[in-house]
Amino acid sequence: MIDLEPFTRLGVLLVRPGMLVLAAPAFGGTFAPALLKVGLTVLFGLAMVPLVAVPQAAGPLGLGVVVFHEAVVGLALGFAIRVLVAGAEFAGQLAGFQVGFSYASLVDPQTGARNNVLGTAYGMMAVLVLLGINGHHDILRALALSYGAVPLGGMGLAPGLDELVARQLAAVFLLALQIASPVMIVLFIVEIALGLAAKAAPMLNLMAQGFPIRVGVGLLVLAASLRVVPMTVEAAVPRVLELGARTAALFR
Repeated sequence: MIDLEPFTRLGVLLVRPGMLVLAAPAFGGTFAPALLKVGLTVLFGLAMVPLVAVPQAAGPLGLGVVVFHEAVVGLALGFAIRVLVAGAEFAGQLAGFQVGFSYASLVDPQTGARNNVLGTAYGMMAVLVLLGINGHHDILRALALSYGAVPLGGMGLAPGLDELVARQLAAVFLLALQIASPVMIVLFIVEIALGLAAKAAPMLNLMAQGFPIRVGVGLLVLAASLRVVPMTVEAAVPRVLELGARTAALFR
């Protein structure tokens, strides 16, 4: 009779890295090839074998509880990176709406959802910045350290989850405002100037003819503020990783 215990323990060990690979855009996100995600999951799981002691689950019910716990911890770590990318995409949405790019949209390769051009560009830029500063190394280091803070097989939930979730949502809005604020402020001033000019000279119909002006000024501001995006994303990486690690630590 074949002993399936080693395979069961390996499968349990693969759950947390698998959820991290599934949720974190740095490792492909939702629309990465399935073979790539499976390969990364197995690779990360085998790397954790010397560091993690897998307890023996007490029956199918106990195994299901352990698998659910591991999935939640892995998703908590992965969603920290989603917060970073979501903030950059939201900034692109805000800036694109002000410039006038919200009329055209395309399919985001990270999520499969329809997004405007700037939202997709900012989201991909955030992923590239994360890889450029070796943020994926920090993610894998957090995964390895999570087994010490949240041992495999734990079933608890400490208080404070609502506060950390609220802080993660606040981080999305804060990052979006930091990136999109130059475009929003300048185009708000342009809107006021066009409104005053239209009031002073109604025959010119500047409110209808102002679209090329808004697009031109918006593109100039986007070009001037493009260097702000990598710096802002880089500064936000430690904060979102800390929030993700604290959220995962609640499930010890």
